[in-house]
Amino acid sequence: MNVQLLIIDPQNDFCHKDGALFVGGANDDMERLAAFITAKKDKLDDIHTTLDSHHLVDIAHPIFWMDSSGSSPDPFTIITADDVKNGTWAATNPPMRKRATDYVNSLQANGRYPLCIWPPHCLIGSWGYSVYGPIYDAVMKWEQDFAMVDYVTKGSNFWTEHYSAVQADVPDPEDPGTQLNQGLIKTLQDADMVLLAGEARSHCLANTVRDIANNFGEDNIKKMYLLQDCTSDVGDLPGQTMFKDMGEGFVSEMTVRGMNLTDSKSIL
Repeated sequence: MNVQLLIIDPQNDFCHKDGALFVGGANDDMERLAAFITAKKDKLDDIHTTLDSHHLVDIAHPIFWMDSSGSSPDPFTIITADDVKNGTWAATNPPMRKRATDYVNSLQANGRYPLCIWPPHCLIGSWGYSVYGPIYDAVMKWEQDFAMVDYVTKGSNFWTEHYSAVQADVPDPEDPGTQLNQGLIKTLQDADMVLLAGEARSHCLANTVRDIANNFGEDNIKKMYLLQDCTSDVGDLPGQTMFKDMGEGFVSEMTVRGMNLTDSKSIL
């Protein structure tokens, strides 16, 4: 049996209590996942680990936007196409304004998410970018058997959000790294079992799994197994309730399509 483990963004900024965008429960999730990898390492044919990879200047970071007084938005501000049209928010750098306007219009059209401004996180080269310690230690033990973790980076194109590890929310036609990752999809499609874990269930994991499923063929979705004790949701944000129940909605949607639910103590 070919077993592939896909870990979404097990990075300090999400998984450590001092991280810039700590997901409540993620530290415990990753402790359980690390124990699972150590215990079952001989049964895992491949481990794919996605890495959120941002620059400080990013369309979803405060520095990119300003209001009429020149102030940047607070983290967790939602910027809609109407906000940009009516001048509530504009790109800080004037030459970027037309493309930024086109971007929020594209987000509105695809209906996945409105633009959410996040605290700067997973900045390339920073402590927050690094893989959370327990996971790093576990995969290093797995690599001692002359295996090699497949690290999949996403998010370094500052013009688009990249929740899904498979493609950006608005792919850039000039940047192959934002377009559909056919190689990863094909590798997972050829597996007998695809184990899913990581952060956050409501956002990056959900959209990665949806994009894989949409390119898998419905019969292959039954190969997917969500390790429910190894993933958590972004909690309610200050002044916002829009993310409430998104994780559960993802689970309901994908189980109807054939995804299996399990946990790290019951599988393999």
